Amino acid sequence: MRRTRPAIDPRRKSSTLHYQTFPTKPPTSRGRPLSESSPSPPRGHGDDSDDAHRESPLPTKQLAVLAVIALAEQTALNSISPYLPEMASTFPEVKPGQVGLYVGLIASSFAAAQFATNFFWGWLSDRIGRKPVILMGTGLTLACFVAFGFCRTLWQAIVVQMLMGFVNGNAGVVSTCLGEITDRSNQSKAFTYLPVIYGLGAITGPIVGGLLVLHDNPFRRGSLNPYPYLLPNLFSAVVLAIDLVICMLFLEESLEEARELPPLGKRVGNLFAWLWQFTSSTRPTYIRRFMGKRRRHSGGHLDRVEEEDEGEGSDAGSEASGPHLFPHTNGTNLQRDQVFNRDTILLLVTYFIFQLANISYNSLYPIFGEEQPPTGRNLSPEEIGLSLAFAGVITILFQIGIYGKIRDQIGNKTTYRVSLAAFAVSFLLMPWVGYKEKAPWKGLGSGKGWLWAELGAILVLKTVASVGGLTSALLLITNSAPNHSVLGTLNGLAQTLSAAGRAVGPFISGALFTLATKVQPKGEALAFGIFAGVTFIGFLMSFGIRGEGLEAEGWSESDEEEEDEEQGEGAEAISEGRGADEGTSLLRPN
Repeated sequence: MRRTRPAIDPRRKSSTLHYQTFPTKPPTSRGRPLSESSPSPPRGHGDDSDDAHRESPLPTKQLAVLAVIALAEQTALNSISPYLPEMASTFPEVKPGQVGLYVGLIASSFAAAQFATNFFWGWLSDRIGRKPVILMGTGLTLACFVAFGFCRTLWQAIVVQMLMGFVNGNAGVVSTCLGEITDRSNQSKAFTYLPVIYGLGAITGPIVGGLLVLHDNPFRRGSLNPYPYLLPNLFSAVVLAIDLVICMLFLEESLEEARELPPLGKRVGNLFAWLWQFTSSTRPTYIRRFMGKRRRHSGGHLDRVEEEDEGEGSDAGSEASGPHLFPHTNGTNLQRDQVFNRDTILLLVTYFIFQLANISYNSLYPIFGEEQPPTGRNLSPEEIGLSLAFAGVITILFQIGIYGKIRDQIGNKTTYRVSLAAFAVSFLLMPWVGYKEKAPWKGLGSGKGWLWAELGAILVLKTVASVGGLTSALLLITNSAPNHSVLGTLNGLAQTLSAAGRAVGPFISGALFTLATKVQPKGEALAFGIFAGVTFIGFLMSFGIRGEGLEAEGWSESDEEEEDEEQGEGAEAISEGRGADEGTSLLRPN
């Protein structure tokens, strides 16, 4: 029997306002907004009050909870970077001059582990719900931070970082939750603040990691602390513990099917019932129900009647006390080509290129800045940190005040393309910045002043492209999902590709820059130029993303075309009316 695509009931059954991104009727084109049944006038027409009325209010309580999750995890994860080089230098396996290599190995082990499991966590959230996956990820990550504080050898650090990457897939699940509690009219506002939270975590995390390292033993004066990096990890664990409690108390399940499950206490009791039946019964009730469903689907009419007579009664009697642990989802009713179509595949591929370019730029710039001339620019670590902080502050202000207005004018797809193009331009411009000792241009200022002006402009361009492109990519991935039952899987796959870029980017960029030091003149242009070319390929591929349902509600590429057609038709009607008036005037008597 042909299976039809299931409809999703947009009505929510909780006290918090929830919104449905996807249509309630089988759409003629994938991903059309909810207001499709009541067509709205094109942009630029109609009353402003109508536009305000169509925009749904944001579920601020749930957005605040998701912001706490994102900020807590980013603070914890970014707290490792300040002390990781020093920590690696204390390992007995690490020899002088090898610190950079092993720091990259430790960092890449986390990204490689995420690459292996992010898709699984996204898939699991589609099966058991978003909240259980977030709780598991937060609790297990908390335990890994405690363990990392006690690491005293290289392999201990690598194993713990890999475990931390294995159990942490919350970034994709948070994006999934955002897509489910918002709709097309307000989702851009919610997704705009997610990169801002990541940016704040990139500021608070290093502060925590840099200030809480204790080399002296606080309990024995004059002796060295055997675990100098334990305190920042314990602080991160406490932050995650607070995050865990907030999630347990205030985070509501956003997957529609999972809200029909019994309360947590009942599910724990059902789990023990499941284990008891598994160990004490030769044929547990949940196996009988499963086999009965298979017979009813595969057998004939008489088989189904017989199975109902002997199985349904017992099922009904045991349903209340049976081990009902997982929701019944409808994701299996979707065909593979409905989920992984041209737009989705191009989105995922270009998102991988985007993340590869982002992490490679972040790895190349400090190396390029610290390297001696002529390949580098001889900047101190303090100067590099100051330049990145300046660009980060400007980017946060841009994201809050300007990005939303630009996106409303040109749409998600165009914003994503512009971000990829800006990335390519920033790669191309970086090797051509000046030197500290270079003579000022036409006697204006100083060589160092021009260097800072050029670096500032390029870094702002790059960071604006990174946060704007990330926001647009998350919106596009959310809107490309045919329904919520596969949204977690898509976000998990997107985070998997992001982890792949973060795993290979530092190694590739570092190797290319090492090669660039042996090329003269302008060897630094080799690494930056190659990544500019890769990013430009992603920019060209992004023009293949053409889905009509990828934009926010009330925005359409065809609006301007329709306006032109309407104006053309109106002009024709006016000219025809004038011609008719002229014709009739000839027949009128004077």
